[in-house]
Amino acid sequence: MFDYDKWQEIFGTIRKHKLRTALTALGVFWGIFMLIFVLGMGQGLENGVYKGFGQQVKNVMYVWTNRTSQPYKGFQPGRVPRLKLEDIRAIQEMVPEVNMIAPRLSMGSHVVSFGEASDEYEIRGELQDMIHIEALQLHEGRYVNQRDVDESRKVAVIGKRVKEVLFGSASCIGEYIQVRGVQFRVVGVFGPMQVKPWTEEDLEAVVIPLTAMHRTFGMGDRVDYFICSAEPKVLVSEMEPKVRAVLKERHNVAPDDPRGIGGFNLQAEFLSVQVLFSGIKIFLWFVGIGTLLAGIVGVSNIMLIVVKERTKEIGIRKALGATPRSIISMILTESIFLTAVSGYLGLIAGTFVIGGIDYLMIINDADVDNFHHPEVNLTVGIGAIVLLVIAGMVAGLIPALQAARVRPVVALKDE
Repeated sequence: MFDYDKWQEIFGTIRKHKLRTALTALGVFWGIFMLIFVLGMGQGLENGVYKGFGQQVKNVMYVWTNRTSQPYKGFQPGRVPRLKLEDIRAIQEMVPEVNMIAPRLSMGSHVVSFGEASDEYEIRGELQDMIHIEALQLHEGRYVNQRDVDESRKVAVIGKRVKEVLFGSASCIGEYIQVRGVQFRVVGVFGPMQVKPWTEEDLEAVVIPLTAMHRTFGMGDRVDYFICSAEPKVLVSEMEPKVRAVLKERHNVAPDDPRGIGGFNLQAEFLSVQVLFSGIKIFLWFVGIGTLLAGIVGVSNIMLIVVKERTKEIGIRKALGATPRSIISMILTESIFLTAVSGYLGLIAGTFVIGGIDYLMIINDADVDNFHHPEVNLTVGIGAIVLLVIAGMVAGLIPALQAARVRPVVALKDE
């Protein structure tokens, strides 16, 4: 029930001690502001690192071959197994946990020409799943599809920079480029989701169906490496041993040979980043709450002073029949009000600053490595509000209990 007299007293006390109240509120304001600020900037750092992964599928493994280190079935160590397209088909059949699989074969750099324009670019042979696993985006046309692969069509998807050099601003879809004396019809233009130093090569590449590369340039059934993703509910760490086992058996590599079949697991890297940022978040919460606690201690100290100043008043109240509960309620209400209002203003200010930084980055098209879209999520906001209420109660609890223990006779003699 709303108690008008109680609130009139609280506002009267605040007006009487404006400077003291403002300085006390500033401590709580700064504490919650810093909590929101460091968490928002920490989220920006996390978003920036995860952006480095792009839209790339996280539960994937990269597989290639290297020199064996153990003899096996009459084969000497030092042999390098050669991946083939048949291996890809075998994995699809024998490892049900595999969702998508995308092999790649590179011919290296060759001259690519259209009319009078020409330059050297990497020529790659791929299957249709690569665009999904590598999170490439199409700027024009389409990517390699299953029919291109089945019919070994002489079609090409060119990188964005290849298009700019060979075609300028003109449309390239349907035109023919020449690679080592063979013409390929351009069906699309692609590029990475976001340009980073390690993705620049995607802008300067020409992709053709892997089967067309095998047939046209006499490259047998070779594959340099492949990427495969696990089914949605399967961890890639569970799929990886099975994929390696299939390849080792097919290429006569000792089951316990640590080499022969090489690769790495993107899931492990992704999980390590998650663990790192979990630790960073705990540290940021620790720093932010520590700053907030400093402000709460200030509120508690001021409330102790308030109780000391109003000792005679509290004694008169108790002499007139005020219960300890009403005295505690009065002190706690003032403490919670002061903490909540100043803390809420700090919450708004912190959110505004984080939003302002994000807005400035967007309008200035700022692309900072390892920092992107700083934000304060709803969970943090709700958590901060709950923390404010608890903080106000804690700040006023000791002064309130002290006020409740005041003895009327002693209080009336207080000077």
